[in-house]
Amino acid sequence: MRKILIVGATSAMAEACARLWAQRGDKLFLAARNAAQLQSVADDLKARGAAHVGTKVFDANAFDLHASLLADATVAMGGLDTVLIAHGTLSDQERAQQDVGYALQEIQTNGTSVVSLMTLAGEQLAQQGHGAIAVISSVAGDRGRQSNYVYGSAKALVSAFASGLRQRLSKRGVHVITIKPGFVDTPMTASFKKGALWAKPDQVARDISRAIDKGATVVYTPGFWRYIMLIIKHIPERIFAMLNL
Repeated sequence: MRKILIVGATSAMAEACARLWAQRGDKLFLAARNAAQLQSVADDLKARGAAHVGTKVFDANAFDLHASLLADATVAMGGLDTVLIAHGTLSDQERAQQDVGYALQEIQTNGTSVVSLMTLAGEQLAQQGHGAIAVISSVAGDRGRQSNYVYGSAKALVSAFASGLRQRLSKRGVHVITIKPGFVDTPMTASFKKGALWAKPDQVARDISRAIDKGATVVYTPGFWRYIMLIIKHIPERIFAMLNL
């Protein structure tokens, strides 16, 4: 039985993960901003068989509450061995190009707030000598593209930070897993035209759950995105600058 804290628990991918873990009888502690939606998710997970479901209304940008979130989850579940960090926003790139304050806020929400939570969770798990942190980054962080480079830069920060944290904490019994989804059909992407490259949250959730169970390192989901991004990362800069991506 795992004791899992899920930050951003009302996001489609996080909720799909939580359903898998509830069905196998894990203990869950859910954190998200929307109280009504959070309670609805919690009620569903209890019905699906979770051994325990705790909740806390939580804004990831309230940095002073990060430590207390971890403490509350640990007390409620009688321990903590797994943290899934899944909160975030999909940045409006055009607005960010004109509004510096908005751009920095998006980088904080999608980047530095994640760094804070990973740091605190990493130290707690390292002190007990075991555990796992899974963080949802994105393929957008693999290379800056004109269509979403503010969001992508925040995710690049998350991926680089997770890489260093993984190297450091692997010696102390803690697995750090970087999840890099491609296009996922969620409410956040409802306005986007869908195509063959789009995945459903349930598919991504299965990949995340397997990655945590196996102690994986970097996981692209669906897996074909690893090869797509390998190509994109190796396009020469002069050619890349001329592409409309």
